[in-house]
Amino acid sequence: MARIMLDKSKRGWWESAVFYQIYPKSFQDTDGDGIGDLQGIISRLDYLEYLGIDGIWLSPVCASPQVDNGYDISDFRAIDPMFGSMEDMETLISEAGKRGISIILDLTLNHSSDRHFWFQEALKSRDNPYHDYYVWRDGDGVTPPNGMRATFGGSCWTWVPHLGQYYFHQFAVEQPDMNWDNPNLRRELYDMMRFWIGKGIGGFRLDVIDQIAKEPDLEITGNGPRLHEFLQELSREVLKEEGIVTVGEAWGANVERAKLYSAPDGSELSMVFQFQHIGLDQEPGKDKWDMIPLHLPALKQCLRHWQQGLNGTGWNSLFMNNHDLPRVVSRWGNDGQYRVESAKMLATMLHGMQGTPYIFQGEELGMTNIRLELDQYKDVEIHNMYAERTAMGYDHDTVMNSIWARGRDNARTPMQWTSGWHAGFTTGTPWLPVNPNCVEINAEAALDDPYSVFYYYKRLIELRKTVPVIRFGSFELVDPDSEQVFAYTRDSADQHLLVVCNFTGEEIAWDIPAEYQEAEILLTNYEPTPGILKPYEAMMLLINE
Repeated sequence: MARIMLDKSKRGWWESAVFYQIYPKSFQDTDGDGIGDLQGIISRLDYLEYLGIDGIWLSPVCASPQVDNGYDISDFRAIDPMFGSMEDMETLISEAGKRGISIILDLTLNHSSDRHFWFQEALKSRDNPYHDYYVWRDGDGVTPPNGMRATFGGSCWTWVPHLGQYYFHQFAVEQPDMNWDNPNLRRELYDMMRFWIGKGIGGFRLDVIDQIAKEPDLEITGNGPRLHEFLQELSREVLKEEGIVTVGEAWGANVERAKLYSAPDGSELSMVFQFQHIGLDQEPGKDKWDMIPLHLPALKQCLRHWQQGLNGTGWNSLFMNNHDLPRVVSRWGNDGQYRVESAKMLATMLHGMQGTPYIFQGEELGMTNIRLELDQYKDVEIHNMYAERTAMGYDHDTVMNSIWARGRDNARTPMQWTSGWHAGFTTGTPWLPVNPNCVEINAEAALDDPYSVFYYYKRLIELRKTVPVIRFGSFELVDPDSEQVFAYTRDSADQHLLVVCNFTGEEIAWDIPAEYQEAEILLTNYEPTPGILKPYEAMMLLINE
Protein backbone atom coordinates (compact mmCIF):
# COMPACT_ATOMS: atom_id res chain seq x y z
CA MET A 1 0.00 0.00 0.00
CA ALA A 2 1.34 3.44 -0.91
CA ARG A 3 2.26 5.73 1.98
CA ILE A 4 -0.47 8.27 2.75
CA MET A 5 0.87 11.81 3.24
CA LEU A 6 -0.94 14.23 5.53
CA ASP A 7 -1.47 17.94 4.85
CA LYS A 8 0.38 19.47 7.78
CA SER A 9 -0.37 23.07 6.91
CA LYS A 10 -3.72 22.87 8.66
CA ARG A 11 -4.67 22.48 12.27
CA GLY A 12 -5.86 19.01 13.23
CA TRP A 13 -3.60 17.00 10.93
CA TRP A 14 -2.38 15.11 13.99
CA GLU A 15 -5.80 13.47 14.37
CA SER A 16 -4.82 11.12 11.55
CA ALA A 17 -1.15 10.91 12.49
CA VAL A 18 1.06 8.42 14.31
CA PHE A 19 4.16 9.67 16.11
CA TYR A 20 7.38 7.85 16.94
CA GLN A 21 9.47 8.74 19.97
CA ILE A 22 13.24 8.70 19.56
CA TYR A 23 15.49 8.65 22.60
CA PRO A 24 18.56 10.03 20.82
CA LYS A 25 21.25 8.52 23.06
CA SER A 26 19.97 5.04 22.23
CA PHE A 27 18.77 5.20 18.63
CA GLN A 28 21.81 5.08 16.32
CA ASP A 29 25.45 6.02 16.85
CA THR A 30 27.54 7.01 13.81
CA ASP A 31 30.84 8.19 15.33
CA GLY A 32 31.68 5.21 17.54
CA ASP A 33 31.44 6.98 20.90
CA GLY A 34 28.63 4.69 22.05
CA ILE A 35 26.04 7.50 22.14
CA GLY A 36 23.37 7.95 19.50
CA ASP A 37 23.46 11.12 17.43
CA LEU A 38 21.52 13.21 14.93
CA GLN A 39 23.37 11.75 11.98
CA GLY A 40 22.27 8.35 13.23
CA ILE A 41 18.64 9.43 13.14
CA ILE A 42 19.11 10.82 9.64
CA SER A 43 20.56 7.49 8.53
CA ARG A 44 17.42 5.68 9.72
CA LEU A 45 14.78 7.98 8.25
CA ASP A 46 14.04 5.56 5.41
CA TYR A 47 13.21 2.89 8.00
CA LEU A 48 10.80 5.25 9.74
CA GLU A 49 9.26 6.35 6.44
CA TYR A 50 8.67 2.69 5.57
CA LEU A 51 7.02 2.10 8.94
CA GLY A 52 4.65 4.93 7.98
CA ILE A 53 4.96 7.35 10.89
CA ASP A 54 4.13 11.03 10.45
CA GLY A 55 6.23 12.67 13.13
CA ILE A 56 9.18 12.11 15.42
CA TRP A 57 8.96 13.12 19.06
CA LEU A 58 12.63 13.84 19.62
CA SER A 59 13.65 13.61 23.26
CA PRO A 60 15.90 16.53 24.28
CA VAL A 61 18.94 17.23 22.10
CA CYS A 62 19.62 20.73 23.42
CA ALA A 63 22.86 21.49 25.28
CA SER A 64 22.86 19.80 28.67
CA PRO A 65 25.17 18.48 31.41
CA GLN A 66 23.10 15.25 31.12
CA VAL A 67 22.32 14.91 34.81
CA ASP A 68 18.84 13.75 33.76
CA ASN A 69 19.66 12.56 30.25
CA GLY A 70 19.01 15.89 28.60
CA TYR A 71 15.99 16.95 30.60
CA ASP A 72 18.31 19.46 32.29
CA ILE A 73 18.84 21.98 29.49
CA SER A 74 21.68 24.50 29.78
CA ASP A 75 21.03 26.25 26.44
CA PHE A 76 17.64 25.99 24.74
CA ARG A 77 19.03 27.32 21.44
CA ALA A 78 22.04 25.03 21.07
CA ILE A 79 22.50 21.36 20.18
CA ASP A 80 24.48 19.27 22.63
CA PRO A 81 27.80 18.34 20.99
CA MET A 82 27.29 14.69 21.90
CA PHE A 83 24.43 14.63 19.37
CA GLY A 84 26.03 16.80 16.70
CA SER A 85 25.65 20.37 15.50
CA MET A 86 22.91 22.81 14.62
CA GLU A 87 23.68 22.03 10.98
CA ASP A 88 22.93 18.36 11.73
CA MET A 89 19.66 19.38 13.30
CA GLU A 90 18.71 21.48 10.30
CA THR A 91 19.55 18.55 8.02
CA LEU A 92 17.38 16.24 10.12
CA ILE A 93 14.43 18.63 9.93
CA SER A 94 14.86 18.99 6.17
CA GLU A 95 15.40 15.30 5.36
CA ALA A 96 12.54 14.20 7.60
CA GLY A 97 10.29 16.77 5.94
CA LYS A 98 11.07 15.35 2.51
CA ARG A 99 9.66 12.06 3.78
CA GLY A 100 6.53 13.59 5.24
CA ILE A 101 7.85 13.38 8.79
CA SER A 102 7.67 16.32 11.20
CA ILE A 103 10.13 16.82 14.06
CA ILE A 104 8.50 17.44 17.45
CA LEU A 105 11.05 18.98 19.81
CA ASP A 106 11.02 18.10 23.51
CA LEU A 107 11.36 21.15 25.78
CA THR A 108 11.55 21.54 29.55
CA LEU A 109 9.66 24.78 30.14
CA ASN A 110 9.27 24.01 33.86
CA HIS A 111 12.96 23.96 34.74
CA SER A 112 16.45 24.43 33.36
CA SER A 113 19.87 23.09 34.20
CA ASP A 114 21.70 24.82 37.02
CA ARG A 115 24.41 25.42 34.39
CA HIS A 116 22.08 27.58 32.31
CA PHE A 117 23.25 31.18 31.93
CA TRP A 118 20.07 32.42 33.60
CA PHE A 119 20.65 30.39 36.75
CA GLN A 120 24.34 31.19 36.87
CA GLU A 121 23.37 34.87 36.81
CA ALA A 122 20.62 34.26 39.36
CA LEU A 123 23.22 32.90 41.78
CA LYS A 124 25.23 36.12 41.71
CA SER A 125 22.90 38.24 43.81
CA ARG A 126 19.31 38.82 44.79
CA ASP A 127 19.38 42.00 42.72
CA ASN A 128 20.44 40.31 39.50
CA PRO A 129 17.63 40.63 36.89
CA TYR A 130 17.77 36.85 36.31
CA HIS A 131 17.34 36.02 39.99
CA ASP A 132 13.57 36.18 39.67
CA TYR A 133 13.64 33.74 36.74
CA TYR A 134 13.69 31.02 39.43
CA VAL A 135 11.80 30.22 42.62
CA TRP A 136 13.49 31.33 45.87
CA ARG A 137 12.57 31.49 49.52
CA ASP A 138 14.46 33.00 52.43
CA GLY A 139 15.67 30.64 55.13
CA ASP A 140 18.24 29.72 57.74
CA GLY A 141 20.07 26.87 56.01
CA VAL A 142 18.81 24.41 58.62
CA THR A 143 15.08 24.02 58.08
CA PRO A 144 13.76 24.16 54.46
CA PRO A 145 10.67 26.31 53.80
CA ASN A 146 8.52 23.17 53.97
CA GLY A 147 8.74 19.40 53.75
CA MET A 148 8.12 18.98 50.02
CA ARG A 149 10.02 16.07 48.48
CA ALA A 150 11.62 16.01 45.02
CA THR A 151 10.61 13.39 42.49
CA PHE A 152 14.13 11.97 42.41
CA GLY A 153 14.43 11.92 46.20
CA GLY A 154 15.39 14.38 48.90
CA SER A 155 14.03 17.84 49.62
CA CYS A 156 12.64 20.14 46.94
CA TRP A 157 14.73 22.94 48.47
CA THR A 158 18.48 23.52 48.12
CA TRP A 159 20.31 26.08 50.27
CA VAL A 160 22.55 28.75 48.74
CA PRO A 161 24.55 30.20 51.67
CA HIS A 162 25.80 33.41 50.08
CA LEU A 163 22.24 34.39 49.12
CA GLY A 164 20.62 33.28 52.34
CA GLN A 165 17.95 31.56 50.26
CA TYR A 166 16.71 28.19 49.13
CA TYR A 167 15.85 27.50 45.50
CA PHE A 168 13.03 25.16 44.51
CA HIS A 169 13.46 22.08 42.30
CA GLN A 170 10.89 19.36 41.74
CA PHE A 171 13.45 16.98 40.24
CA ALA A 172 17.23 16.83 40.65
CA VAL A 173 19.16 19.48 42.59
CA GLU A 174 20.67 20.46 39.23
CA GLN A 175 17.21 21.19 37.74
CA PRO A 176 15.96 24.45 39.33
CA ASP A 177 12.33 25.29 38.63
CA MET A 178 11.67 28.44 36.64
CA ASN A 179 9.35 31.17 37.87
CA TRP A 180 6.51 31.57 35.37
CA ASP A 181 5.07 34.46 37.35
CA ASN A 182 7.88 36.54 35.84
CA PRO A 183 6.70 37.92 32.46
CA ASN A 184 10.29 38.47 31.31
CA LEU A 185 10.99 34.75 31.71
CA ARG A 186 7.89 33.88 29.74
CA ARG A 187 8.89 36.22 26.90
CA GLU A 188 12.34 34.60 26.74
CA LEU A 189 10.79 31.15 26.51
CA TYR A 190 8.35 32.24 23.81
CA ASP A 191 11.16 33.82 21.78
CA MET A 192 13.11 30.58 22.05
CA MET A 193 10.16 28.52 20.80
CA ARG A 194 9.69 30.89 17.85
CA PHE A 195 13.39 30.39 17.08
CA TRP A 196 12.78 26.65 16.68
CA ILE A 197 9.63 27.15 14.62
CA GLY A 198 11.78 29.26 12.31
CA LYS A 199 14.09 26.28 11.94
CA GLY A 200 11.19 24.21 10.65
CA ILE A 201 10.16 22.34 13.78
CA GLY A 202 6.66 20.89 13.44
CA GLY A 203 5.74 21.23 17.10
CA PHE A 204 6.68 20.60 20.70
CA ARG A 205 6.37 18.02 23.41
CA LEU A 206 6.25 20.02 26.64
CA ASP A 207 7.76 18.23 29.62
CA VAL A 208 5.75 18.32 32.89
CA ILE A 209 3.89 21.34 31.54
CA ASP A 210 1.18 21.09 34.20
CA GLN A 211 3.78 22.07 36.82
CA ILE A 212 4.77 25.49 35.49
CA ALA A 213 2.18 27.31 37.67
CA LYS A 214 3.50 25.90 40.94
CA GLU A 215 2.72 27.44 44.32
CA PRO A 216 5.37 25.93 46.61
CA ASP A 217 4.21 27.85 49.69
CA LEU A 218 0.91 26.00 49.38
CA GLU A 219 2.71 22.77 48.41
CA ILE A 220 1.03 22.89 44.98
CA THR A 221 3.11 21.64 42.07
CA GLY A 222 0.68 20.48 39.36
CA ASN A 223 -2.41 22.33 38.16
CA GLY A 224 -1.58 25.61 39.86
CA PRO A 225 -4.12 28.46 39.75
CA ARG A 226 -2.52 30.28 36.80
CA LEU A 227 -1.80 27.20 34.68
CA HIS A 228 -4.44 27.68 31.99
CA GLU A 229 -3.79 31.42 31.87
CA PHE A 230 -0.14 30.65 31.08
CA LEU A 231 -1.01 28.00 28.47
CA GLN A 232 -3.46 30.31 26.72
CA GLU A 233 -0.83 33.04 26.58
CA LEU A 234 1.68 30.52 25.20
CA SER A 235 -0.80 29.51 22.52
CA ARG A 236 -1.49 33.13 21.52
CA GLU A 237 2.18 34.13 21.48
CA VAL A 238 3.79 31.07 19.87
CA LEU A 239 1.35 28.55 18.46
CA LYS A 240 -0.45 30.76 15.95
CA GLU A 241 0.69 28.85 12.88
CA GLU A 242 -1.99 26.39 11.83
CA GLY A 243 0.18 23.31 11.56
CA ILE A 244 2.08 23.48 14.88
CA VAL A 245 1.29 20.47 17.08
CA THR A 246 1.80 20.41 20.84
CA VAL A 247 1.50 17.61 23.37
CA GLY A 248 1.79 18.39 27.05
CA GLU A 249 3.01 15.92 29.64
CA ALA A 250 0.50 16.22 32.49
CA TRP A 251 0.75 13.58 35.20
CA GLY A 252 -2.03 15.30 37.13
CA ALA A 253 -4.50 15.57 34.27
CA ASN A 254 -8.08 14.39 34.55
CA VAL A 255 -10.71 14.48 31.81
CA GLU A 256 -12.06 17.90 32.76
CA ARG A 257 -8.60 19.48 32.77
CA ALA A 258 -7.74 17.69 29.52
CA LYS A 259 -10.75 19.32 27.86
CA LEU A 260 -9.06 22.65 28.53
CA TYR A 261 -5.60 21.47 27.47
CA SER A 262 -6.85 20.05 24.17
CA ALA A 263 -9.93 22.14 23.41
CA PRO A 264 -10.85 21.99 19.70
CA ASP A 265 -10.52 25.78 19.42
CA GLY A 266 -6.75 25.46 19.91
CA SER A 267 -6.74 27.88 22.82
CA GLU A 268 -4.12 25.83 24.67
CA LEU A 269 -2.44 22.64 23.32
CA SER A 270 -3.24 20.00 20.70
CA MET A 271 -3.36 17.09 23.13
CA VAL A 272 -2.10 15.93 26.49
CA PHE A 273 -0.25 12.92 27.85
CA GLN A 274 -2.26 11.69 30.82
CA PHE A 275 -1.11 8.79 32.98
CA GLN A 276 -4.12 7.48 34.86
CA HIS A 277 -4.00 4.17 33.00
CA ILE A 278 -0.26 3.82 33.62
CA GLY A 279 -0.67 3.81 37.41
CA LEU A 280 -3.24 1.02 37.61
CA ASP A 281 -0.63 -1.60 38.55
CA GLN A 282 0.75 0.62 41.31
CA GLU A 283 -0.20 -0.16 44.90
CA PRO A 284 -2.68 2.51 46.08
CA GLY A 285 -1.13 5.10 48.34
CA LYS A 286 2.41 4.11 47.47
CA ASP A 287 4.89 5.10 44.80
CA LYS A 288 5.44 3.44 41.44
CA TRP A 289 8.00 0.99 42.82
CA ASP A 290 5.29 -0.89 44.75
CA MET A 291 3.45 -2.91 42.15
CA ILE A 292 0.30 -5.01 42.11
CA PRO A 293 -1.09 -7.15 39.26
CA LEU A 294 -3.02 -5.26 36.61
CA HIS A 295 -6.80 -5.57 37.09
CA LEU A 296 -8.12 -5.60 33.52
CA PRO A 297 -11.63 -4.26 34.27
CA ALA A 298 -10.03 -1.22 35.92
CA LEU A 299 -7.92 -0.57 32.82
CA LYS A 300 -10.99 -0.84 30.62
CA GLN A 301 -13.01 1.53 32.76
CA CYS A 302 -10.17 4.05 32.85
CA LEU A 303 -9.70 4.07 29.08
CA ARG A 304 -13.47 4.22 28.48
CA HIS A 305 -13.61 7.27 30.76
CA TRP A 306 -11.01 9.04 28.60
CA GLN A 307 -12.37 7.87 25.26
CA GLN A 308 -15.91 8.98 26.01
CA GLY A 309 -14.90 12.04 28.03
CA LEU A 310 -12.85 13.67 25.27
CA ASN A 311 -14.91 12.56 22.27
CA GLY A 312 -15.75 15.79 20.44
CA THR A 313 -14.46 18.00 23.29
CA GLY A 314 -10.71 17.32 23.29
CA TRP A 315 -8.10 14.94 21.97
CA ASN A 316 -6.35 11.92 23.45
CA SER A 317 -2.76 10.87 23.04
CA LEU A 318 -2.42 7.08 23.00
CA PHE A 319 0.64 5.44 24.51
CA MET A 320 1.84 2.62 26.74
CA ASN A 321 5.59 3.09 26.34
CA ASN A 322 8.03 5.97 26.61
CA HIS A 323 11.47 6.82 27.99
CA ASP A 324 10.05 7.08 31.54
CA LEU A 325 8.19 3.76 31.54
CA PRO A 326 9.18 0.09 31.40
CA ARG A 327 8.35 -1.66 28.14
CA VAL A 328 4.72 -2.70 28.09
CA VAL A 329 5.30 -6.14 26.56
CA SER A 330 7.28 -6.99 29.71
CA ARG A 331 4.80 -5.21 31.97
CA TRP A 332 1.33 -6.20 30.76
CA GLY A 333 2.19 -8.75 28.08
CA ASN A 334 4.38 -11.83 27.98
CA ASP A 335 7.98 -11.19 26.94
CA GLY A 336 8.77 -14.91 26.77
CA GLN A 337 6.74 -17.54 24.93
CA TYR A 338 4.11 -15.11 23.66
CA ARG A 339 6.20 -11.99 23.13
CA VAL A 340 5.15 -11.50 19.49
CA GLU A 341 1.48 -12.31 20.11
CA SER A 342 1.18 -10.13 23.20
CA ALA A 343 3.05 -7.23 21.58
CA LYS A 344 0.57 -7.32 18.69
CA MET A 345 -2.38 -7.64 21.07
CA LEU A 346 -1.36 -4.62 23.12
CA ALA A 347 -0.83 -2.59 19.95
CA THR A 348 -4.26 -3.58 18.66
CA MET A 349 -5.92 -2.51 21.90
CA LEU A 350 -4.26 0.92 21.79
CA HIS A 351 -4.35 1.76 18.08
CA GLY A 352 -8.05 0.99 17.75
CA MET A 353 -8.93 3.92 20.00
CA GLN A 354 -9.53 7.59 19.27
CA GLY A 355 -6.45 9.76 19.65
CA THR A 356 -2.93 10.13 18.34
CA PRO A 357 -0.75 7.05 18.94
CA TYR A 358 2.88 7.37 20.05
CA ILE A 359 5.27 4.50 19.35
CA PHE A 360 8.41 4.37 21.48
CA GLN A 361 11.52 3.30 19.59
CA GLY A 362 11.75 -0.49 19.48
CA GLU A 363 8.12 -0.97 20.45
CA GLU A 364 7.44 -1.84 16.81
CA LEU A 365 9.95 -4.70 17.20
CA GLY A 366 8.55 -5.99 20.49
CA MET A 367 11.69 -4.99 22.41
CA THR A 368 11.65 -6.01 26.08
CA ASN A 369 12.93 -4.86 29.45
CA ILE A 370 16.50 -5.66 30.47
CA ARG A 371 17.98 -6.84 33.78
CA LEU A 372 21.23 -5.15 34.72
CA GLU A 373 23.36 -4.99 37.83
CA LEU A 374 22.86 -1.81 39.84
CA ASP A 375 26.16 -0.27 38.76
CA GLN A 376 25.23 -0.71 35.09
CA TYR A 377 22.18 1.53 35.37
CA LYS A 378 22.70 5.23 34.56
CA ASP A 379 19.39 6.77 35.63
CA VAL A 380 19.59 9.20 38.55
CA GLU A 381 16.09 8.14 39.66
CA ILE A 382 17.12 4.49 39.97
CA HIS A 383 20.18 5.23 42.08
CA ASN A 384 18.38 7.70 44.33
CA MET A 385 15.54 5.24 44.83
CA TYR A 386 17.97 2.42 45.67
CA ALA A 387 19.70 4.57 48.30
CA GLU A 388 16.44 5.67 49.87
CA ARG A 389 14.88 2.21 49.95
CA THR A 390 17.90 0.41 51.36
CA ALA A 391 18.16 3.14 54.02
CA MET A 392 14.53 2.35 54.91
CA GLY A 393 15.43 -1.32 55.45
CA TYR A 394 14.47 -2.89 52.11
CA ASP A 395 16.84 -5.70 51.14
CA HIS A 396 18.91 -5.57 47.94
CA ASP A 397 16.96 -8.26 46.08
CA THR A 398 13.58 -6.62 46.77
CA VAL A 399 14.80 -3.25 45.53
CA MET A 400 16.38 -4.77 42.42
CA ASN A 401 13.14 -6.58 41.57
CA SER A 402 11.38 -3.21 41.64
CA ILE A 403 14.07 -1.69 39.41
CA TRP A 404 13.86 -4.56 36.92
CA ALA A 405 10.09 -4.09 36.75
CA ARG A 406 9.78 -0.29 36.71
CA GLY A 407 13.18 1.34 36.18
CA ARG A 408 13.34 3.90 33.37
CA ASP A 409 16.58 2.54 31.93
CA ASN A 410 14.75 -0.66 30.98
CA ALA A 411 13.27 1.24 28.05
CA ARG A 412 16.42 3.22 27.27
CA THR A 413 18.67 0.38 26.08
CA PRO A 414 20.05 0.84 22.56
CA MET A 415 17.85 0.21 19.57
CA GLN A 416 18.27 -3.32 18.22
CA TRP A 417 18.99 -3.00 14.52
CA THR A 418 20.80 -6.28 13.79
CA SER A 419 21.89 -9.48 15.51
CA GLY A 420 25.52 -8.42 15.18
CA TRP A 421 27.99 -6.50 17.33
CA HIS A 422 26.10 -4.25 19.79
CA ALA A 423 22.97 -4.85 17.71
CA GLY A 424 24.25 -2.53 14.97
CA PHE A 425 23.81 0.44 17.30
CA THR A 426 27.48 1.40 17.62
CA THR A 427 30.98 0.28 16.72
CA GLY A 428 32.14 1.45 20.14
CA THR A 429 31.02 0.71 23.69
CA PRO A 430 27.33 1.60 24.13
CA TRP A 431 26.51 4.09 26.89
CA LEU A 432 23.97 1.60 28.26
CA PRO A 433 24.28 -2.14 27.62
CA VAL A 434 22.44 -3.66 24.67
CA ASN A 435 19.80 -6.23 25.56
CA PRO A 436 21.31 -9.68 24.82
CA ASN A 437 18.07 -10.77 23.16
CA CYS A 438 19.02 -8.60 20.18
CA VAL A 439 20.19 -11.86 18.60
CA GLU A 440 16.51 -12.72 18.07
CA ILE A 441 14.81 -9.33 18.36
CA ASN A 442 16.09 -6.80 15.82
CA ALA A 443 14.91 -4.68 12.91
CA GLU A 444 16.80 -6.65 10.27
CA ALA A 445 15.04 -9.87 11.25
CA ALA A 446 11.68 -8.11 11.54
CA LEU A 447 11.89 -6.67 8.04
CA ASP A 448 12.57 -10.16 6.68
CA ASP A 449 9.54 -11.65 8.44
CA PRO A 450 6.12 -10.73 6.98
CA TYR A 451 4.48 -11.80 10.26
CA SER A 452 6.71 -9.70 12.50
CA VAL A 453 5.58 -7.13 15.05
CA PHE A 454 6.98 -4.46 12.72
CA TYR A 455 4.61 -5.26 9.85
CA TYR A 456 1.72 -5.46 12.29
CA TYR A 457 2.45 -1.90 13.43
CA LYS A 458 2.82 -0.80 9.82
CA ARG A 459 -0.67 -2.13 9.09
CA LEU A 460 -2.11 -0.40 12.19
CA ILE A 461 -0.68 2.92 10.99
CA GLU A 462 -2.26 2.42 7.57
CA LEU A 463 -5.64 1.60 9.09
CA ARG A 464 -5.70 4.82 11.11
CA LYS A 465 -5.47 6.81 7.90
CA THR A 466 -7.89 4.74 5.80
CA VAL A 467 -10.66 3.73 8.24
CA PRO A 468 -12.41 6.90 9.45
CA VAL A 469 -14.25 5.24 12.33
CA ILE A 470 -10.90 4.61 14.04
CA ARG A 471 -10.26 8.33 14.15
CA PHE A 472 -13.71 9.67 14.93
CA GLY A 473 -16.11 6.90 15.98
CA SER A 474 -17.78 6.70 19.37
CA PHE A 475 -16.48 4.19 21.93
CA GLU A 476 -18.21 1.54 24.02
CA LEU A 477 -16.96 -1.46 25.94
CA VAL A 478 -18.12 -5.00 25.23
CA ASP A 479 -18.23 -7.38 28.21
CA PRO A 480 -16.80 -4.69 30.52
CA ASP A 481 -16.49 -6.95 33.59
CA SER A 482 -14.42 -9.64 31.89
CA GLU A 483 -11.07 -10.15 33.59
CA GLN A 484 -9.64 -11.81 30.48
CA VAL A 485 -10.94 -9.99 27.38
CA PHE A 486 -10.67 -6.31 26.47
CA ALA A 487 -13.24 -5.76 23.72
CA TYR A 488 -14.79 -2.54 22.49
CA THR A 489 -16.69 -1.06 19.57
CA ARG A 490 -16.15 2.14 17.60
CA ASP A 491 -19.20 3.40 15.76
CA SER A 492 -20.05 6.06 13.19
CA ALA A 493 -23.02 6.52 10.87
CA ASP A 494 -21.63 4.19 8.21
CA GLN A 495 -18.87 2.17 9.87
CA HIS A 496 -18.73 -0.14 12.88
CA LEU A 497 -15.51 -1.55 14.31
CA LEU A 498 -15.05 -4.31 16.87
CA VAL A 499 -11.69 -4.70 18.62
CA VAL A 500 -11.10 -7.88 20.64
CA CYS A 501 -8.03 -8.57 22.79
CA ASN A 502 -7.30 -11.60 24.98
CA PHE A 503 -5.12 -10.28 27.81
CA THR A 504 -4.16 -13.74 29.03
CA GLY A 505 -1.74 -16.48 28.05
CA GLU A 506 -4.60 -18.99 28.06
CA GLU A 507 -6.98 -20.18 25.38
CA ILE A 508 -10.46 -19.05 26.39
CA ALA A 509 -14.01 -19.42 25.15
CA TRP A 510 -15.44 -16.19 23.77
CA ASP A 511 -18.03 -15.65 21.07
CA ILE A 512 -17.90 -12.82 18.56
CA PRO A 513 -21.15 -10.79 18.79
CA ALA A 514 -23.68 -11.98 16.21
CA GLU A 515 -23.68 -8.74 14.22
CA TYR A 516 -19.93 -9.11 13.58
CA GLN A 517 -19.94 -12.77 12.52
CA GLU A 518 -19.68 -11.82 8.84
CA ALA A 519 -17.58 -8.67 9.30
CA GLU A 520 -14.39 -7.95 7.39
CA ILE A 521 -11.27 -8.97 9.29
CA LEU A 522 -9.04 -5.92 9.14
CA LEU A 523 -6.26 -7.36 11.28
CA THR A 524 -5.56 -10.35 13.48
CA ASN A 525 -2.52 -12.01 15.04
CA TYR A 526 -3.90 -15.55 14.60
CA GLU A 527 -6.07 -17.44 12.15
CA PRO A 528 -9.42 -17.00 13.95
CA THR A 529 -11.19 -20.01 15.46
CA PRO A 530 -14.95 -19.61 16.10
CA GLY A 531 -15.79 -19.46 19.81
CA ILE A 532 -12.14 -19.47 20.90
CA LEU A 533 -9.56 -16.82 21.66
CA LYS A 534 -6.01 -18.11 21.63
CA PRO A 535 -3.34 -16.78 24.04
CA TYR A 536 -3.05 -13.02 23.53
CA GLU A 537 -5.22 -13.18 20.42
CA ALA A 538 -6.34 -9.86 18.95
CA MET A 539 -8.51 -8.85 16.04
CA MET A 540 -10.19 -5.87 14.38
CA LEU A 541 -13.47 -6.50 12.57
CA LEU A 542 -15.17 -3.90 10.36
CA ILE A 543 -18.70 -3.46 9.06
CA ASN A 544 -19.31 -0.90 6.30
CA GLU A 545 -22.88 0.21 5.68
